[in-house]
Amino acid sequence: MDRCISALRGAYLDFASGVAVTRRRSDTLIPSGESIYGLKTMDGIAPNLGVGAVRINSDIVTWPKVGSSYRRVKVPAAPGSRYTGLILVFSTETGEPLAIMPDGVIQRMRVGATSALGTDYLAKKEATMASIIGSGWQAGAQLMGLLAVRPEIQTVRVFSPNSAHGEAFCREWGSQLGQEFCAYSLITDAVQGADIVLCATSSIDPVFERKHFEKGMHVGSIKPPEISRSCLDLADKVCVHLGHGKPALVQADNLVVPDHSGDRGWKTSDAFDFSSCTTLADLISGATNGRTNADERTCFVNDLGLGLQFAVVAGVTLRLAESAGIGRVLPTELFTQVEHP
Repeated sequence: MDRCISALRGAYLDFASGVAVTRRRSDTLIPSGESIYGLKTMDGIAPNLGVGAVRINSDIVTWPKVGSSYRRVKVPAAPGSRYTGLILVFSTETGEPLAIMPDGVIQRMRVGATSALGTDYLAKKEATMASIIGSGWQAGAQLMGLLAVRPEIQTVRVFSPNSAHGEAFCREWGSQLGQEFCAYSLITDAVQGADIVLCATSSIDPVFERKHFEKGMHVGSIKPPEISRSCLDLADKVCVHLGHGKPALVQADNLVVPDHSGDRGWKTSDAFDFSSCTTLADLISGATNGRTNADERTCFVNDLGLGLQFAVVAGVTLRLAESAGIGRVLPTELFTQVEHP
């Protein structure tokens, strides 16, 4: 996590200066039985690492209702109950492919590191109490990132609507990190008095509401719907990842996707002007100030993932794998050609 945070901090400086580049995420959707098939791509180039990368997801997606909210859930429909997500890494010097990696761990780490950078610039330096809303795959990376930038945190509360999941999360991470974490079954109890609240859920409806937002609190999200519009209006400072708002979308005619219909999911980006907000690159480059006093209410909204993140974290991962002798070597000739493309 420390390596990811450091590498991404440098990449956002490069992006702010126009050295590194990235493209808006693209989603293409069609019906697939009772589910939806989605082909998602994003790409970016990190010149200082000498790599460009493309992230490709080939997903079967459902939107089950859990309690009063809807969730976006990918189905492991590939043989062996597996998911399909790939990162292709290329050399910026020769154009040749350098690596093909699964995206699961890398996408989790880049989200956790990005949230950590937002927390570092927007949360109180003297923060001692934090809360995490969610107890799944993404929540673990949020916890790692939080403790990397605020190691002084003494208390971490975890809310999950599934008490067993929340307790298991606290046991697992408590054992790994040598700290004690507390599971809560009510979100109000979990966030009350917290200096930092980090949302890490699959919900496409708000989970953090105005009534939870206390003076001096910083709240972060891994996607726009998690923080309610009224919270964003109340905040003294709202920072977004890049301000792209939502992905470029192409879908089959008459297809109704919960993420893109009604008042849920990406529709949140239509209701609030994220394009006018401070970006993470602005904060890191010093173009805009982060937190300026202890009483400010601040928000970091991870409005959209970037291909640049995958170029950076995959580039770091590639170097670590090569130095450790990990991975399978495939002939480059399998992926290059003599014919002019």
